[in-house]
Amino acid sequence: MARRTLRVFTGNKLALTGVVVLLLLLAFSYLGPLVHDTEQVHTDLSQANRPPGGSGHLLGTTDLGYDMVGRLMVAGQTSLEIGLAAGLLATLFGTVYGAVSGYFGGWVDAAMMRVTDAALAIPAMFLLVVVAAIITPSKGVLIMIIAGVAWLSPARLVRGEALSLRNREYVQAMRMMGGGGTRAVFRHIVPNAVGTVIVNCTFQIADAILYVSYLAFLGLSIPPPSADWGSMLSAGITYTQNGYWWLIFPPGIAIVLVVAAFNFIGDGLRDAFEVRLRK
Repeated sequence: MARRTLRVFTGNKLALTGVVVLLLLLAFSYLGPLVHDTEQVHTDLSQANRPPGGSGHLLGTTDLGYDMVGRLMVAGQTSLEIGLAAGLLATLFGTVYGAVSGYFGGWVDAAMMRVTDAALAIPAMFLLVVVAAIITPSKGVLIMIIAGVAWLSPARLVRGEALSLRNREYVQAMRMMGGGGTRAVFRHIVPNAVGTVIVNCTFQIADAILYVSYLAFLGLSIPPPSADWGSMLSAGITYTQNGYWWLIFPPGIAIVLVVAAFNFIGDGLRDAFEVRLRK
């Protein structure tokens, strides 16, 4: 089973491309500073907006005089960490919530799903902007805010899986042997929905990275000297009319690449775990 899943995944060229791109971005963000050490704390306005190749700066400098390559590395760490943490946290909570709701059914399911429906009725970006405007953004705060609106999708998805799995023979046998709801949820429902959960997790991470960029573009990012790709893009837009393209394209391309990579990986995992698509 595992070999077949791996074979199907590795046979998907777009999924493999996504893995390669993601590994390259991770290496660039975390190993790059060890090779390309730059000042990313103190500003140097005398070096502001230098074009690529000038004064030893491969991609030029930012509006505050930071080396563009070094800034991309630091910003990449923030964007990837928040995206990964928020996506994983949202998937974890949503999976447990949906599994409990679907397994117990009845009034428990009705009450839990009404909470989910009410939350889904409010636009996610509206909630993100309001909360981020009230609370001073930090890495931990952004993770909790994004996870707080992103868990709704996996919750409904896993709930649907649980409604089907709770009537399977092995779950019924476990009940006859005296097993409780906790054992059913964590030993039978969640493990048998793991394929759906893993696929959804990749999309949640991609969405979380986009949410970070959205908030940063609206000026609700982590305060300096920290940075993320969204805040770099937002700062670069100010100088669009001046022709400073190197302030816009690098962070924009980085966001597109990482989101596309996670989506390609998610598509590959979906094909690998979905039995009907293996043919």
